[in-house]
Amino acid sequence: MKKIVIVGGVAGGASAAARIRRLDEEAQIVMFEKGPHVSFSNCSLPFYLSGVVADSKKLVMMNPNSFEAKYNIDARVNSEVIAINRDQKLVTVKNVVTGESYEETYDLLILSPGASPIVPKLEGVDLPHVFTVRNVVDIEKLHNAIIEKNAKSIAVIGGGFIGVEVAENLRLASRNVSLVEFAPQILTSFDEDMVQILHKEMMDHGVDLVVGDGLASINEQAITLNSGKVIDADIVVLAIGVRPETTLAVEANLEIGETGAIAVNQNYQTSDRNIYAVGDVIEVYHRLLNKKTRLALAGPAQKQARAIADHIYGIPNQNRGVIGSSSIQVFDLAAASTGLNERTAKQLGIPTEAVYVIAPDKVGLMPSSNPLHFKLIYEVPTGRILGAQAIGKGNADKRVDVIATLISMGGTIEDLKDLELSYSPMFSTAKDVSNMAALVASNIMAGRFKQVRVDEVRGLVESGAVIIDVREPNEFANGALKGAVNIPLGEIRARMSEIPKDVPVYVHCRSSQRSYNAVMALENSGYDNVYNISGSFLGISLYEYFNDQRLAREPIVTSYNFK
Repeated sequence: MKKIVIVGGVAGGASAAARIRRLDEEAQIVMFEKGPHVSFSNCSLPFYLSGVVADSKKLVMMNPNSFEAKYNIDARVNSEVIAINRDQKLVTVKNVVTGESYEETYDLLILSPGASPIVPKLEGVDLPHVFTVRNVVDIEKLHNAIIEKNAKSIAVIGGGFIGVEVAENLRLASRNVSLVEFAPQILTSFDEDMVQILHKEMMDHGVDLVVGDGLASINEQAITLNSGKVIDADIVVLAIGVRPETTLAVEANLEIGETGAIAVNQNYQTSDRNIYAVGDVIEVYHRLLNKKTRLALAGPAQKQARAIADHIYGIPNQNRGVIGSSSIQVFDLAAASTGLNERTAKQLGIPTEAVYVIAPDKVGLMPSSNPLHFKLIYEVPTGRILGAQAIGKGNADKRVDVIATLISMGGTIEDLKDLELSYSPMFSTAKDVSNMAALVASNIMAGRFKQVRVDEVRGLVESGAVIIDVREPNEFANGALKGAVNIPLGEIRARMSEIPKDVPVYVHCRSSQRSYNAVMALENSGYDNVYNISGSFLGISLYEYFNDQRLAREPIVTSYNFK
């Protein structure tokens, strides 16, 4: 009979324990969790702040009694494993309530201690109104402090997933919220051209979003940023990031990888083959980066947990590595990404191209149809798909999951172009936006037309480039690029004499579809220096707006149009 000891619950440890029990009814399984909750939904924690999750008790997925009754697993809470004796194969456990310690033997050990919030060494971080969010106890303390203080102004430091979700849910709870991010943007899995849509969404919902500035100090009433800016803050939430909780591993002389997380092999064994590790504490192989990385996501942790259990019982498992797929709700918008963004691919030296298309998420006749912004990143000249990002009110995650599947199968833009996807007017369009992106990419790869991006348009406007707007006159009157000439698509052939052939010509419409038809008409009529503006006026408006407001700069449009 095997005795398996697991350090830490939640996604990794609890999933491994449950899988082991399904494979072996006789195994003795002991799981230690230093907190009061052995299994909880950590990804759902921020939603307690807004009342979406009305009762914090619902965040707890299973208690020790349930583990015992349903799985015959000995789950011990408030029990911190403080040492590992590898030679004698035992762990030292401290009861955090009584302070008493004891030893527990093991045949196999699984480490799932997770990660700890990063707390910078800055003035004021130890004040009582400063919080981190990592578990149910943390979120309850934060929620209670907000209520007790009747906090009016809350500063969230960090624009990753937790920071954005905490800021959003606090704003939904009618608090004044500032979100501060040191990087030039939030949610760095998205490219700069796409994330501006989310910047605008947060600003539209009343979040004071500060990017490109970092926390310098905290006092009882406010925070001060590196720029010297002072922001009122009754409560401060540090969501800067996490670091793997490797203390046990280091003290046990287990190998630590180049990323600072525990090094594991393809079966998630550490340098001690009797000790496995799972979740936020380990480094994993990124199949697109071709190197080790850290990935603090629940989905991969659960897959790792299953793989560990299978390996213990001799069930083959192929470690395919990770690609990094994630999604998030930002107020009224769903946002999802997978694989590499364009920025990272180019930093790695991968010859990369990307297309950005805007298309209805479902048939336009449907009352709930809305634009879906979709970016596809691929390798040149192979067409191998590297990543994708999608943002909109519809099912962004569905489209990105399609791309994640193709990446995992080594798919190309040609595969995506011909991929047969389900269709109903209420769910999508007959030619889905993901298919459409592949068609655009295929045309660009074949040299059928040329494009420029939304981030290049400001330079074109300021340099006096020839820009043709092929929307209808009423659309043009409601907002246009400064200096653009309005020639509707239906008039393009009759008015070609107004368009010069001796200089570059840039064409746009609302979302790039009409302008693509205009570009092809011009190319087939002797124009050889014509460019379609990817994203067109809707994309330009969304790209420019946040920074126009933040920097108080001169807009390049007569009026924005977001519809």
